[in-house]
Order: sequence, then C-alpha cells, then structure tokens
Amino acid sequence: MRDAVIVDAVRTPVGRRGGALAGVHPADLSAHVLTALAARNDLDPALVDDVVWGCVTQIGEQTACIGRYAVLAAGWPEEVPAVTVDRQCGSSQQAVHQAAAGVIAGQYDIAVAGGVESMTRVPMGSSWAGGAFGDPYGPLARARYDGFEFNQGVGAELIAAEYGLTRAELDEYALASHAKAARAIDEGRFQGQTTPVPVTGPDGGQRLFDTDEGVRRGSTPEKLAALKTPFQADGVVSAGNASQISDGSAALLVTAGEIAARHGWSPLARVHTATVVGADPITMLKGPIPATAKVLKRSGLALGDIGAFEVNEAFASVTLAWLRETGADPALLNPNGGAIALGHPLGGSGARLMTTLLHHMREEGIRYGLQTMCEGGGMANATILELL
Repeated sequence: MRDAVIVDAVRTPVGRRGGALAGVHPADLSAHVLTALAARNDLDPALVDDVVWGCVTQIGEQTACIGRYAVLAAGWPEEVPAVTVDRQCGSSQQAVHQAAAGVIAGQYDIAVAGGVESMTRVPMGSSWAGGAFGDPYGPLARARYDGFEFNQGVGAELIAAEYGLTRAELDEYALASHAKAARAIDEGRFQGQTTPVPVTGPDGGQRLFDTDEGVRRGSTPEKLAALKTPFQADGVVSAGNASQISDGSAALLVTAGEIAARHGWSPLARVHTATVVGADPITMLKGPIPATAKVLKRSGLALGDIGAFEVNEAFASVTLAWLRETGADPALLNPNGGAIALGHPLGGSGARLMTTLLHHMREEGIRYGLQTMCEGGGMANATILELL
C-alpha cells in the first residue's frame, strides 16, 4: 500500500479582522499560497490531480466551490479540479485527510490540500445569521437537545465550569500564547513557512504583508481581566482568552513517497494516522479529547511518543481541558503560540496549524507530532505526522 507524504506546507501571515488582508478576495488569497507552493517545489500545476480546499462560511465571495476559483485565480490549467470541504473549524485539516486518503487509495498521485477564510469580507455566521436562510439545525436536532441553542461560546463556558477553570487561569494561558508567538516571530521561526502577500495600504501604497498581525505584546493580567464575558454575565470566557477573528490561507503538497522521489522532492513528513470523531454538541468543543485518544490507539503510539502538539486555541478552556484529560506536557503544546495570539481564519486554520507543526518538527528534529482541533456541532479531527 502506498503512503502519503507531505512535501511542503506554506501559509500566508494571518491578518486581523479589518487588517492587512482585508482588501484581498479569498479566492485570490488562496491563489497566492497555491502559487507559492508550486514555486517553492518546482511543481508543474498540470500534474495536480485535485485541490481539496477547506472553507467554513460558504456564501458571497466564498461560495460556488471557492477551491475551484482559487485554482483559476492562480493561473493553473483549467483541467485541474478542486473541491471545497466544510468540517467547520477543521475543514482544512479534513482536506489534508482526504488528500492523503486519495493518494493512498491510488485515486491521486499528487494533490494539494489547504483552505482559506476571510472573516473580514465574509463574516462568521453570515450564511445563516438571523435565520435569513433558514434554521441550520432543524427542528429534530433542536428537539433532541430540548431546544438548546448551540453556541460555541456557551460551550466554552460550560467546559470551564466542568473543569473548574478560573478566569485567571484562562487569561494566564492567553498571555503565554501571545508571548510564545512573539518569541517565534522575533526568532524568525515563521519565515520558512510564510509567503508574504502584496497588499495595498491605507495610503494606497503597495507593501508586502509578511508578519502575523494578531500578536499583542505587553498585555497584562489586569488588562485581560477588564474585558467583558459576553457569553455569561459572571463567566470566565472573554475576547482576550479566545481565538481571534482573522483572515488567512495555507496549502500543503501531498503525494506518495515513490512519486516524491521521482520528482526529486524530500518530504517533510508522512501522514502516519488520521482520524475524526463526533462529540457532545452542547459543550461542542471537547472533541479533541476523544480524538486524541482515538488517533493514539489507532496509531499504536503512546502520548509520550509525541514530541509536539498543536491543539487549536478556539478558547483557552478547550486547550486547558485537553491538557487536564490527556496529561500531556504543557511545554509541548502549541510551542510557537496558537490561535489566541496568531488568529483563527476558520477554514484555513487546520492547514495553518499543520504548516506550523511540520516546520517546527523539522527544525527541532521531532519524530512525531499530533494535531487536533474542535469543530462546530461537536466534532474533531486528529492527525499524527511522522518526520521524514
């Protein structure tokens, strides 16, 4: 049976809502990483069997299979197809899983997986906000849970209460995320994984956007403690200890080991094990816990075999609960910061996390890395990568 290897992974710097990437159409933003991936690896785009692209809010500029329009915007041959995947926040991680499965099955020789989200241009929830396009849950699902209003922020509060997590603990975690991301930027850790994006500034001048702009330096516990808790009046979840609303895109080149050798490519890693689980849709965000258990069991590896973890920081309560349940070493978790500091461009986040994980594994000589992220509706993907 063929294996699936990742030859390269590249991402844009992540932009704040209304920030540097606000003027870039999401199809063009996607095209930018496709173009960079091809250039970095001397890839003839005509050889790509499929582009598997994650995107969550598929309306407006992100509808009509944005992956297809990314291919066309990149100037790739019309014969290169694409499909757009929605597994909520894990969409582009799922895209990698599907690309890898296609390679292993022999349906693909070369595939590109990734995703995009422009949360500035296509606001989160705009595809169903206010019920304008109907109830996305339906009466039967609502009745199953006694009419509970599915809400990730409320879920994050429920998780904090379940695990006895205090506001101070969540804010301390958030400050650490910003500090790790700032250090990674200062040490140039992201330079090999990011492709600068030409953007137009407020003055109409052109510049290259080359650094994640969500990282806050100099914040304090007092500043974070002053923020409101929008999901619960006496709650612990605030904008300061939750992921940022962001714009960004990332892409990975996936193929079989023998095909990589034929092209002279030296892969970063192989996809060792890939899983997905469903979980309680009320707390909604606890999926990474069973997903981690499932991927470890299926891989035959133990927690101690893993040298780096990327667990999406949708909310600080999610990652802290994951740490409590798994017993993982906190020092190995999101070593270069996470979505609280870097941002969370929904459909692009899975590929962004994987890009960051892969480059960290290579730089530090880490054999196994594990990625998992919570997803709307109560789901989670988990992936174990093996360094090559």
